[in-house]
Amino acid sequence: MARVLILGASSAIAAEVARLCAARGDGLYLVARDDKKLAALRAELSPSILGVEAADLADTVSNAGVIDRAIFAMGGVDLALVAHGLLGDQEKSEQEWAEAERVLTTNYLSVVSLLIPLVNALEAQRSGTIAVITSVAGDRGRPRNYTYGSAKGALNIYLQGVRSRLYRVGARVYAIRLGPVETPMTATHPKNALFSRPGPIAEQQLHAVTGRREDLYLPWFWRPIMAVVRSLPEPVFQRIGFLSGR
Repeated sequence: MARVLILGASSAIAAEVARLCAARGDGLYLVARDDKKLAALRAELSPSILGVEAADLADTVSNAGVIDRAIFAMGGVDLALVAHGLLGDQEKSEQEWAEAERVLTTNYLSVVSLLIPLVNALEAQRSGTIAVITSVAGDRGRPRNYTYGSAKGALNIYLQGVRSRLYRVGARVYAIRLGPVETPMTATHPKNALFSRPGPIAEQQLHAVTGRREDLYLPWFWRPIMAVVRSLPEPVFQRIGFLSGR
């Protein structure tokens, strides 16, 4: 039985991951801000639950305690999934520091505050896997989401450093760069053929975190798409409306 810690467990994708882990016999420790959704998930997966905690992961000062309590309750950790995030209001973040701070804290600073104790724990036990959901938005700044994208881009660089740090002890670190997914977070966004659904994405994530490639794009086709987007010179990029427009 693998000991699985899911942070942001009430999100659509993370809840699907929890169900898949429970189905294969893993023990789960779930952390989420929405206590009602957390309680419902706990009731649904009760035979597999090792513990739950309702916590606001944007409270960076308290996050070390969240990790310590989870690892103590499980007696260690085999897989930790960091799945919380916030798109926020891009145009508001351009006008008001409070909104920019909210987006940057949720998507970058809060994740770092969780990773510090998690990485120390995996380094001490010399095993385990960390998987963090980031985004293809972190590959290049675009006017429609650059505050969110900058946080995800910084997170990708942080994960590169952590991955190399843990390499010598055999622990693994996966950055999961998602394309757009049909979840409550994207409910107001116009949908197109590039949107994925939470269930298949959750299955792909669990399959991917047993593989050799640790810098992942899901679905797979986002890797070549973003390679092209990253390679475009700035003057060319700025002339392509569907990339550089709002």
